[in-house]
Amino acid sequence: MRTDTKHVRLAGLDTLRMLAIVLVLMSHYNGFVSQAPTFGVPGNIGWAGVDLFFVLSGYLIGNQLLAPAARGESLDLGTFFARRLLRTLPNYYAVLAVYLLLPDSPIAGKSMAPAWRFLTFTQNFGLNYGETFTHSWSLCIEEQFYLVLPLAVLALVGSRRSPRLLWCALFAAIGAGMTARGAAFMDGKDVFAAPVYYSSLCRFDELLPGVAIAMLKNFHPGAFARVLRYGNTLLAAGLAMAAAVLYGVMNEAPSAFAASAFGFSLVACSFALLTCSALSPGSLLNRLRIPGAASLALWSYAVYLVHKPVFMALRPALERHAIDPGAPSTIAAVMAAGILGGWLLYRLVETPFMQLRERWYPGVASTTGHTAASSATGNAIGRRA
Repeated sequence: MRTDTKHVRLAGLDTLRMLAIVLVLMSHYNGFVSQAPTFGVPGNIGWAGVDLFFVLSGYLIGNQLLAPAARGESLDLGTFFARRLLRTLPNYYAVLAVYLLLPDSPIAGKSMAPAWRFLTFTQNFGLNYGETFTHSWSLCIEEQFYLVLPLAVLALVGSRRSPRLLWCALFAAIGAGMTARGAAFMDGKDVFAAPVYYSSLCRFDELLPGVAIAMLKNFHPGAFARVLRYGNTLLAAGLAMAAAVLYGVMNEAPSAFAASAFGFSLVACSFALLTCSALSPGSLLNRLRIPGAASLALWSYAVYLVHKPVFMALRPALERHAIDPGAPSTIAAVMAAGILGGWLLYRLVETPFMQLRERWYPGVASTTGHTAASSATGNAIGRRA
């Protein structure tokens, strides 16, 4: 099996990636630059960018693994893991090196996990708000997901080409995620407590609605085609559901326990509806072309890694010169600096390694609707990370 893909891009998926990274930028501008609700409601729900990225990633990785399984082909796990590591590690290790070399700089937090925890993607276990490089927590969950999902596909689908056991496992895993969040909430009594927000057990289920889309696409193509006929209905339903669930989570309705245990999963389900809409060629998401969306989507992984330390480095300068962080010109300048930093990382680190990846482990043609190079795997940052 060859894993990642080359194909014609769908504008809708680029729009969702752009939306996800913009939400993250606004959330972290609020938290680390203005320290105020500068963007109103969009900034306050900016933490949901992580959920959207998780769903997109679940679809991307799920499709790579399930397409050959549905055809009865064996999984080339060596190639899969090699392509994933070449995709995620160079950018990540480049930014990690900066944190390790500048332990006393403005970008550092109150404490930092040992280097081996970062190198093994285990630093999200026991992670607390305010520590150094906390926004790497989502990458931990992504990398752990890359290990678990291929094994699940091998064990539950294998040569049978039947997704029945995998469907059962998927729904059971979503239930387990809700249960884990409920139990963690009972300890901290906070919807966004660190043990709830950063835990792999409490957040992995948000990748699974994306996997479900990939399962529907590869094992039930007739049903998938019928679903995609209603692209605009899916868009409207996804937006309405996202608005309702996000309101409930932010306002702890109908209760704080319910918002914590069920809210994150429901947010991911609403984003799965938007992802289905983005996969529908006739939907408004694909007809609406937003200038710059494709570029920002392409750079989103690098921007995700770089923008927060850039924001934190600029904050002291704004304070020294008494520059208003809420002024439109300041917002534009700081945001541009974060995006520029991401673009430089993309050009100097990501692009050369992606070229090596295509030379060593070339992908194959597909119709998944997006490329691995432009995917947003792991490009997620939390509400207070």
